[in-house]
Formats: sequence, C-alpha cells, structure tokens
Amino acid sequence: MTEPRSGGGRADRAWLLSELPVLSPEALHQCVLTDARAGGRLVGLWAWPVTGGIELLSVVAFDADGRLSICRASAGAGATFPSLTPLLPAAQAFEREIFESLGVRPVGHPWLKPLLRHADLAEAGDGAVDAHPFFRVDGPGIHEVAVGPVHAGVIEPGHFRFQCAGETVLHLEIQLGYQHRSAEALMLASTPARRLVIAESIAGDTVIGHATAYCDAIETLAGFEVPPRAQALRAIALELERVANHVGDLGALCSDVGYLPGAAYFGRLRGEFLNLLLALSGNRFGRGLLVPGGARCDLDEVLRAELTQRLARAQRDVDAVAELVFSEPSVLSRFEQAGTLSYDVAEQLGMVGPAARASGCRRDVRVDHSSGFFRFAHIPMAHLEGGDVFARAMIRHVEARRSIAFVREEIERLPQGPLVTTIGPLARSAVAVRLVEGWRGEIAHVAVTDAGGALRSYHIADPSLHNWYGLAVAMRDQQISDFPLCNKSFNLSYAGHDR
Repeated sequence: MTEPRSGGGRADRAWLLSELPVLSPEALHQCVLTDARAGGRLVGLWAWPVTGGIELLSVVAFDADGRLSICRASAGAGATFPSLTPLLPAAQAFEREIFESLGVRPVGHPWLKPLLRHADLAEAGDGAVDAHPFFRVDGPGIHEVAVGPVHAGVIEPGHFRFQCAGETVLHLEIQLGYQHRSAEALMLASTPARRLVIAESIAGDTVIGHATAYCDAIETLAGFEVPPRAQALRAIALELERVANHVGDLGALCSDVGYLPGAAYFGRLRGEFLNLLLALSGNRFGRGLLVPGGARCDLDEVLRAELTQRLARAQRDVDAVAELVFSEPSVLSRFEQAGTLSYDVAEQLGMVGPAARASGCRRDVRVDHSSGFFRFAHIPMAHLEGGDVFARAMIRHVEARRSIAFVREEIERLPQGPLVTTIGPLARSAVAVRLVEGWRGEIAHVAVTDAGGALRSYHIADPSLHNWYGLAVAMRDQQISDFPLCNKSFNLSYAGHDR
C-alpha cells in the first residue's frame, strides 16, 4: 500500500494547491497519525465548503526541524471522516468545530459537543435535544458546581462545570462560545483594510500577535519581503506586548493569593509597558502599528533614547518585585504543586506557549519556526518541568526579562531603510500557513486563495484553542478553591478561542 503523500516545508513560503496532493479523508487521517508518530505536533485541522462537498487541510509541525507537513483532502456532500481525537487528543476542538459549522461528522469523536455555537445540536443533524450536554459524575457525596457564564468580575463570559467530591475536583468541563463573532467569515466578507482591524480584534490583549500573523499570511501569498526596519519594529512591538501581559499576569497571580504588594507593583509595571507601546504606536495595545507591507510608525532618535531609559528603569523594577514575590513563603506555598500538568499530558493535548514550556515542552515559534526579524535576532527559549502554578509564573518572569533585554538591544541597532512598501497581488489557488509566537503561545493563520487570487478561506487558531482543555485536566484532583489561581496561571482568552 502506498503511503499517503503530503506537502510541506518551512512556514515562510506559500504553497500552490496543485502542489498538495488531494487525498481521501481516510488517507489524510493516516497521514496526520504517521506524522504524529514521527514526532510531529498538530497545529490545526480545518475545513471549508466547495462545490459538491468540502476540503480538509491539516497542518503538523516538526519543531525540531523547523518545517510543516500539510495534508489536503476532499470529501463529497454528506461525507464523514475518521476522527483523530481518540489517538490524537489535540484534534478534539478542531473536529468539533468542523462538525458544528459544516455538519461533517468525525466518526469516532468521543464528545461532539458544540465548541463555539449555542444552537441545538439537532440543527447539525445529530438529533440531540440538549445543546449543552455536560459530563456527569454520579455517586455518594458527589456534587456539581456551576460557575458563569456571567461572572462577578469584569471579564468575558465562560461557563465552568465542576464535578466534585467534597472540595476535590473530579472533572471540569469548560463551555465557551459566548464571544463567537465569526471573525473568519468576516475576513472573507471585508475589504483588505478592514481585515487588519478584524485581525487586531480577535483577542484584545494580543493585537500585535494576531496582526503580525495576518500580515505575514498576506505578504507570504504576495511573495513579499518586509523591509528590515519594519521587521525590527514588529518584533519590538511583539515583545513589548509579551512583557506587558506577562507582568500583568504576575500581578494578578499575586492578587489571587492575597499578596497585595506584588499585585500593586506588577500592576503598575504592566501600565509602564503598555505606555511604551503607546509611545511607539499611538495606542496602548499597538493598534494601527502594523500594515501589510511593513509598519506605520517609526522611532526617531529622541524616542529611541527615551524608550531605552524607560526600559532600563522598568527592568530594574521588574527584577526587584520578582525577587520579593518569589522569595515570599506565603506565595510559594500557594503556587507550588497547584494545578500541575505533566509533560506527557501537555504533549498529548498539544499545549503551546508558556503553559507548555512550564511543563517541559520545548516549543517556541520564535526559535523553531523563526521568520521575519527572529531569523536574525535570537531569544533563548525558557522552559521548566514542574508544570504547576509556580512553573507557569516563573516562565513568565524569565520570558519578560529576556524580552526586555531583546527590545533594549534592538532599539539600539535598528536597521536603516523604508518602513513600508506596497505589496503586489496574491498568488492564485495557493495556501499560506503563518505561525507567530504570541504571548500566550502559537498563533496560526491560514489563508487560501481562489483561481483569481482572492481569499476563499481563512482560518485562525489562537493559542487558547489548544490550551483551554489543558486547564480542565490540570484541575483534576485539585481543590476547587484553587481554581481562580490555576485559571489565572493559564490566563487564556475567551474571545481568542471563540473568535
């Protein structure tokens, strides 16, 4: 029997669809499993309607080699495809979304519950009455705790259903989708200028990360190389976004354990880094900085000197507060051994970002699939093996320090040259898969063009899509009172997941 063939290579190029052999769904299933057994990691599985049926596209990353494996399949109307989830749990969310959006059933999926939409499953042909079936644990002393979707704090909606024995969590099921805005469909229905605004709005705290992924996808399809100065400014903005969020999370973790000095100091420092983004772009979250073809804002000599001084002061403050926090026994007693996620489980679930690196998974797009300015400027990858709240907090501290050092160095040696250049038309009947290491982890944007060079399909995978299930597993056998702390140690995005 001939092995199913796939396409692939580095993520910084576009592939003509004619380069990707059209497989059957069964052959695609085998192709992904073969790649996974060879050390590959599932980036995503997507589908879109075509005349007479659907097309499927899988992307598997070989991080050690810095390459992607891409499989494409076609299925007729009313077809099914074999589920990857029983053997590859990282596929569970992608397959649920394909089923609810297109009605194409992944045969063998253990829990085809809606991922994003809250319509009755009967609309997708399942025949179920309950749109929100929750897993139940029965037995003496077992009770259920429901939290959300409306919360006491000013946060986005999400529902958490706990099955508990006393205070011990036996199972947590997370129901999201309340923030679903059909961003992918909006991409196709909007003008090019509007698409950038949509990308910036996928997750409000990851403006630079998603805008970078969108611009990269469009530029790759156009065969365009961004000017070096713009590449450097994009990298600086991405790392400032990372630091602001990591420092903010450290403050929030301190707040969750009642350590108010750390909460207050880190909270102030988050504002400092957001204000640096404001000085660079005119917006505290970096909106409007990026544009396909380059960047809109520049750093003159006066602003470069000012940012350098402010970064130096902020770095001293971050180090001082972190030393205070991580030497406080009352903080460590809450952080250590809380919400532990083992390396093996993190690998099986396809975890990404700091949450994965805190469990010992060595993956970082800036290192493994480097593109843009990160081809020339190296940031060492941080990783730990504890997998608990302490490890996830420490990873944030280490990454914040390294990102600050990176920004200070690159501000001093900005390349000369133009900021932006007009890009040409997009390649026809082609696909671009672009990966960006956002502050939560790997962001994936997949753009597919038709025979005329217009976008015909667009897909987005925020890191939260990979990691929410990791939080659910990390809470097993934990005290339910530790949920706010464990939740904040992951700090995943509702809107980014729902998109």
